[in-house]
Order: sequence, then C-alpha cells, then structure tokens
Amino acid sequence: MVRTVGVEEELLLVDARKGEPLALSAAVLARADGRGRDGPAFEAELHRQQLEFATTPQAAMDALADEIVRSRSEVAQRAAESGAAVAALATSPLPVAPSICAGERYRWLEGEFGLTAQEQLTCGCHVHVAVESDDEGVGVLDRARPWLSVLLALSANSPFWQGNDSSYNSYRSRVWNRWPSAGPVEVFGSAERYHTQVRDLLATQVLLDEGMVYFDARLSHRYPTVELRVADVCLDPADTVLLACLARGLVETAARQWRVGEPPARFGAGILRLADWQAARWGLEGLLLHPRTMRPRPAPEVVGALLEHVREALTDYGDLDRAEEALRSLSARGTGARTQRELLRRTGSLRAMVGECVRLSRG
Repeated sequence: MVRTVGVEEELLLVDARKGEPLALSAAVLARADGRGRDGPAFEAELHRQQLEFATTPQAAMDALADEIVRSRSEVAQRAAESGAAVAALATSPLPVAPSICAGERYRWLEGEFGLTAQEQLTCGCHVHVAVESDDEGVGVLDRARPWLSVLLALSANSPFWQGNDSSYNSYRSRVWNRWPSAGPVEVFGSAERYHTQVRDLLATQVLLDEGMVYFDARLSHRYPTVELRVADVCLDPADTVLLACLARGLVETAARQWRVGEPPARFGAGILRLADWQAARWGLEGLLLHPRTMRPRPAPEVVGALLEHVREALTDYGDLDRAEEALRSLSARGTGARTQRELLRRTGSLRAMVGECVRLSRG
C-alpha cells in the first residue's frame, strides 16, 4: 500500500495594506465557487476572517507540493478580487474582533462556548494519511502520540496575539486547547475502544457532533485516514510539505510497529500535554521533551530523533532526501514564528510585517 496524503490549510484573510483581518470569506468563497480548478475544495471556517482549502489525496510529495502552492495562489487570486489578501498565519498579529460565520452549527458553537468560540480565530494545518482500516488507524494513533509535539514545534507560526508578543512560538495551540475535547489522549488499544470513547464523548452532549472530537490526532470521520491536527498552518508552503512528509513517515512507522505487535509507549495524556506546551512555548528555539523519555533535550536533538525514528519509512517512500533538505532549510531560517519576529524587528510595524507574510505565503 502506498499511503496517500492530503492537507487541509486554514488561511487568514487580511487587508494587504493595513494587515488587519477582513471578514470576507463569503465573498471569496462565492468567487471560488467551492472548488478550485484542479481539485482542491475551498470551505468556510468558524470565523469570517478565514477560510480553508483541502488538497486531493496525493501519493507523491512533488504533486502535493504543487497542489499546495497552486491552491494558495488560487485563494489569493479570489481574495484579491474581493479586496483582500491571504496570509498563512496561525493567529492574527494585529488586534481583531472576530466575527462568526452564519449557519446553525457555528451559531450553536457561539452560544454554547461563548468567549472560547468568539476568540477562536486560529489557523491550523491538518494532515490526512491513508490507513487500511480503523484497527490499523488506532494502532497508528497509539504509537504516534509521543511524536506529535515535535510536529507542533516544527510548524510554530503564531507568536503574536491581539497586537502583543505572546512569548510563545505557537500561541494558536494554546488558544485551540481551550476546547474541551482538544489535545493529547490516552492509549486506546483497539478501534472498538476508540469508537466507544467517541460515543461516550458525544453522549455527554457537551460536543455537538463527531467533528468536534478535536484530538491532536484522530480517525477521520469522513475519510479512510488518520488526521494529524496538532500543527500550525505554516508560513512557507515548503514547511507544509515537510510536515506531510514526516506525517506519512510517522504513520507508516507506527503501522509497522502495530503489525509486529510492538507496544505503544505508555506516557499518559498529562505528560503529553506538557510536551505540547513545551513545543508551543519554544518551537525550535529551546528545549523540547524527547518523545522516548519525556525529558528535556535541545530541539535539534529531538528533531533529529524524529528523523531517525521515521528514516526507514521515508527511505522506502523515496522521501528521505527531501525531508533532510527541508529540515536543513528550516533549521537555517527558523520557523514562521521566528520569521515573524525578525520581520517585526526589521520593519518596526506589525502592519508591514503582515504585508511581508502575505508575500511569503505564496511560496
């Protein structure tokens, strides 16, 4: 089985000159007519200052890279026709009063969750990787858990919140984890226990539907995939491709471990939550919790451990050279969070910084 990969990216709609988010998603989607020329679907998100596109499943990373760049370009074109620009930023650097989209589902979220829903203008990147069955998928979820925080660190792209430096590299993840169902989970052990837990969560009536099962990684309720949901949207589309590459390697590695009966690490959800926090706080700029020990180690060492963990799978898919080169590039220039802070120091203005990010988002 060649595992296909698809990506969902959430993007901010902004004023190209002022840098402020614009509530124009309905206008942009009307021009996009719901679907791009070459397959990717465009959809509304919770707030009118953002929208999402989803690629088609791809077996080759070159094809996925082309589709991501093409999709971002098409969204940017449709946004420009509506008087907006597109920025691949996981939070708005400038102050914003988000406005929730019309629709029964979104209004229910607003009424039920109040400020959590109102403030939830965040943009993530979700990577779908094909699995053969729910049993394999849950085997993957159980064994990939300790490594997800490293993907968060690699993608960190949200240092600013409401006009201020948050001191985090991924503040999006801190805002996102206000949802009651978000974050790391315990080992499930079987597809039956996974589905039982989902049914129990829904039976509480705290969650509206299965789409609100916001685990860091989950079985998709729409596709035969596992969905890795931990990452920020990446400023540079090359980093999105790197995430997809590593995600497929991680899924394949975990599936192989599951097939031969290798047990998952038994770290509890509590310590994995700390690993997520550490990744969100420091990105690649400090210490991360090592997925094998859950003890602090320098970020380059932990990233290197992830690469070694998935090396065999990357080699088998022909992705190793791409991943190594992409990691070298990311290490040299830094994450989107580092780029945003450097742009602010250079320009002295959040508005100008957002303008530069609009340009960088195109790839």
